[in-house]
Amino acid sequence: MTNEELYEGIDDTQSFTQKYFGLSLVKFLILLLLVLATGVYIGVLLYGTNSLEVFLGLQDYEEYLQSEVDRLKTQNAELQKEYFELKEISAK
Repeated sequence: MTNEELYEGIDDTQSFTQKYFGLSLVKFLILLLLVLATGVYIGVLLYGTNSLEVFLGLQDYEEYLQSEVDRLKTQNAELQKEYFELKEISAK
């Protein structure tokens, strides 16, 4: 058998996607479209406007809670001062 006879048995009519991915061009394009659509969908879920609104809302809520903590600390200090003054008066 010569090299020519060996090469005659090889099918050179396969497309690029059939050679490297084992899929026809149509199936490859459908799969590619599906993967891209899934990626875009997940991207919108993670980084879309809804996520941004939630993030900004949480930042505002954090600022509110921090101001509430500061207010309660001040109120606690005033009440402790009043408590110790009353305790000192009643000890006399």
